[in-house]
Amino acid sequence: MTPTLQKARHNVSVDELLKPAANLVEEEPYYLPSGPEVSIFEQCHLQKLAVMLKGPTGCGKTRFVEYMAWRMGRPLVTIPCHDDLTASDLIGRYLIRHDGTVWQDGPLTRAVREGAICYLDEVVEARQDTVVILHALTDHRRILPIDKTGETVRAAPGFQLVVSYNPGYQRMLKDLKPSTRQRFVAMDLDFPPAEQEARIVTRESGTDEPTARGLVDLAHRIRSLRDRGLAEVPSTRLLIATASLVSNGIPVKEACYAALISPLSDDESLVGAMRDLVDATFV
Repeated sequence: MTPTLQKARHNVSVDELLKPAANLVEEEPYYLPSGPEVSIFEQCHLQKLAVMLKGPTGCGKTRFVEYMAWRMGRPLVTIPCHDDLTASDLIGRYLIRHDGTVWQDGPLTRAVREGAICYLDEVVEARQDTVVILHALTDHRRILPIDKTGETVRAAPGFQLVVSYNPGYQRMLKDLKPSTRQRFVAMDLDFPPAEQEARIVTRESGTDEPTARGLVDLAHRIRSLRDRGLAEVPSTRLLIATASLVSNGIPVKEACYAALISPLSDDESLVGAMRDLVDATFV
């Protein structure tokens, strides 16, 4: 796999997966809606429908879920998916302790019992046999069978399953089976409009508005290079990181080279083209 296509894996230890994870989002996350996503999500929650969020890396999918959990006052369990994630990691397992063998619920089981929002980030990274266990939670049954204990857990009121992935990246590598996709209400999220994205960058980084607008303009120019082989385009998250460097004294061009250009590609021609765009944007 080339460096431009390589995706960072979320390596989560068993201990991290098994620790208590259902937490209320106490402070309001900063999120600016760019469409009807808030009302659609709320109706899905009321109608007990599972939700699939599709959108490019760093466009705000996770922040949106956190905002909705806060807005609806529901606890949130977030599970980063990777190709070593097993059904036992989600459901639970027997643990051997000094006083005997005990069953320990996994994060998905806890969310089902507690009526939490369970968010599986980058769900297509998980193995297919792991994804299949979600099916009984996404239809009228709303149950989670635990084969190892013989228990069938019925979803508590308020439970909602939410998954996300980046379709642009996954088309080249993995995808969800149609039998899984059709169990979700899908929402397509994208980068915010330029003016709104500049507001987000200003708010989240503390930089000044002209710098934020310049970074957003630069991002729009670089995003047009996708057809030239750029696997991932600049995310709003990268813009915030770049702006944070600028707001703390790093010259804007140097911040762009380090935080915006270098993470996107190792291809010399693409890096050169992007550096030229930086120089043209910030004269």
